[in-house]
Amino acid sequence: MAIKKYRRNHAGRRNMSVVKPDDLTDKKPEKSLIAMLSRKYGRANGKISVRHKGGGHKRRYRTVDFKMDKFDIPGTIVAIEKDPNRSSLIALVVYKDGERRYVLASEGMKKGEVIISGERAPIKKGNRTKLKNIPVGTIISNVEILEKRGGQIVRSAGSGATIMATDNKMAQVRLSSGEIRLISEECYATIGQVSNFEHDSINLGKAGKGRWLGRRPAVRGSAMNPVDHPHGGGEGRQGIGLKHPKTPWGKPALGKKTRKKSKYSNKFILKRRNK
Repeated sequence: MAIKKYRRNHAGRRNMSVVKPDDLTDKKPEKSLIAMLSRKYGRANGKISVRHKGGGHKRRYRTVDFKMDKFDIPGTIVAIEKDPNRSSLIALVVYKDGERRYVLASEGMKKGEVIISGERAPIKKGNRTKLKNIPVGTIISNVEILEKRGGQIVRSAGSGATIMATDNKMAQVRLSSGEIRLISEECYATIGQVSNFEHDSINLGKAGKGRWLGRRPAVRGSAMNPVDHPHGGGEGRQGIGLKHPKTPWGKPALGKKTRKKSKYSNKFILKRRNK
C-alpha cells in the first residue's frame, strides 16, 4: 500500500494525495450484492437537521456480511475492492457451495487466499472464530458485542482491538481508544486489524473533492454575527469570549459528557477510553 502524491501542476492538485492499495482488483462491484442507497442530505421534513451534509457523488450500497455465519465452509477471496460507503476495503469471497459475499478485508489479505469462519477455525488473518479460542495478545476486528448480532465495533480502516485476558466466560478486550471492555467469550471476532490503515494520511487537496464526498462548507462561528452564533460579533479577530465553546444553539461543544449514567453496558467497561 502506498500514498500517491500528485504533481503540483495546478491549484487543485497542490498537496492532494490518495491511497493506492497494492492488491486492489480492477473490476466492477458484484451485481448481486449491490443495492440502491437513498440519502436524506442532512434533512428531515425538508429542513436541515444535520449541518454540512449534502450533494455528493451517486453511490450504490455494497451488502457486507458482518456476521460471516457460513460456519466451517471455506471461502476463496476472488477480489479486493474499494467501498465508497466505508473507509476500509472489502473482499469478495466465493464459498465452496458457490455463494458469494462481501466481507471486511483484513490487513494483508490477498486475492486467492482461503478464509474460514467457525469455532475451530485456525488462528490466521481473515479467519473468524469465538473469543474464547483466540490467544491473549491477538489483534482482532469486526467484533460482536452481543452474540449472533454480527460485528458491531472495530470496523473502520486500520482499527484493531487486542484480547487482554479471558476469565469467567468473559473476555477483556482493549479497543483502539484505550477502553477495556468485557465481552462474552461466545462472541465472534475476525483475526487481524482492518485493512487500509493509511486512510487517515490522504489529503483531499481541494474543496471540490469534499463536495464529492457529500460535505458542504462549514463556516466558523467567530466569523458570524452575534445573532447567528454565540461566538459571533466583535471588531476584528478575537477569542470566543466564553468559558467554554458552544454550538449555535448554546450547548457545550467540547468536553461535555453525554453518556447516560445508567446505560446498561456501563458494567462491562473496566477502563474508560483515553481522554
